[in-house]
Amino acid sequence: MAIAEDKSPSDGKILGLFKLPFRHSGNTHFTTSSSSSSQSAYRHSQFHQNQSNSQVEGSNPHSASSSSVSSVARSLLPTLRRLRLDPTSKLYFPYEPGKQVQSAIRIKNTSKSHVAFKFQTTAPKSCFMRPPGAILAPGESLIATVFKFVEPPENNEKPLDQKSKVKFKIMSLKVNGATDYAPELFDEQKDQVAVERILRVVFLDVEHPTPALEKLRRQLAEAEAALEARKKPPEDTGPKIIGEGLVIDEWKERRERYLARQQVEGGDSV
Repeated sequence: MAIAEDKSPSDGKILGLFKLPFRHSGNTHFTTSSSSSSQSAYRHSQFHQNQSNSQVEGSNPHSASSSSVSSVARSLLPTLRRLRLDPTSKLYFPYEPGKQVQSAIRIKNTSKSHVAFKFQTTAPKSCFMRPPGAILAPGESLIATVFKFVEPPENNEKPLDQKSKVKFKIMSLKVNGATDYAPELFDEQKDQVAVERILRVVFLDVEHPTPALEKLRRQLAEAEAALEARKKPPEDTGPKIIGEGLVIDEWKERRERYLARQQVEGGDSV
């Protein structure tokens, strides 16, 4: 019994030999999977590295195209508007076929610097603006008048059904306060010019009053009054300077006129 219970070391070695392949096979499977995953990660990194290298290598000969793409991207950004327009996107004209009619638009500088604006139209022969451009100080506004000749309807069209293809564009440019307005400013600084709005033409029926028509008439009257005020010479509210710098008031001028008349009458009597 004692002999049967004893285990020889050779038996343990034999059992160990039987167990060793199974353990080794499990370890082999793990290392194989890890090696395959590492190989796939290596291939993935090599692909991205080759792709980035190709992009770097291709960027040098195409620097001009990249700059053009950036300029296009800048053009797609929203424009920072310097002017506030009223109406915002339309020019209302009274519909009077065969006549020259007027529209009005209020332009206000909402920026913190002086801004020059300029009108452009697709029909310069039949339309013109007054003023065609100007420089506005911060917070300053004016009402511009737009003149247009209305063509008679064709092909038995209804008067208000005809669509005008004429469009107007208002551009703005930031300038210095001491700058005088000139249309050439927009050609010299093309990169700084911003398109504020593109206005389309809308006709109004003069026989049926609408809020838009009433507003147009008020703006036209205000623009006409401002034009007449600019035509008048500025009134001199200060003291009058006559001769060699003698400052006189109105009552002194009247007294001198009275004395002059007295002298003339006295000479005639003599």
